[in-house]
Amino acid sequence: MLNRMTGPYAPFYWALIFCNILVPQVLWSERVKANVPLLFCIALVVNVGMWLERFVIVITSLHRDFLPSAWGMYYPTWVDWAIYIGSIGLFLTLLFVFIRVLPMISIFEMRTVLPSPKSRPAPVPSVAPAGD
Repeated sequence: MLNRMTGPYAPFYWALIFCNILVPQVLWSERVKANVPLLFCIALVVNVGMWLERFVIVITSLHRDFLPSAWGMYYPTWVDWAIYIGSIGLFLTLLFVFIRVLPMISIFEMRTVLPSPKSRPAPVPSVAPAGD
């Protein structure tokens, strides 16, 4: 834990502490919870913090091996960057396919946009008049 707080990847650790612990504390305010654009920004910051948490877990475990002679800094290769960019591309492709196949607006919201149905004609009585 001390290595994460003071080691070579300490800025990432402190950034994840800021994003995942300090920024969500503003949600105690009712004014903040009523402001949708601010909530969106807070959600983005928390999402970045969650990504940083995974980054710190994986990279610090790659950085510190059990043998001190194997310790070194991690530098991503072109394969690492290609996998990262490819996963973003796959996510965006699946998102656009999902948007194309399923509607973005719920049926409940569309009910108010659609024109109201025309009134039905008065029902015809199904009973024949008695008289014979």
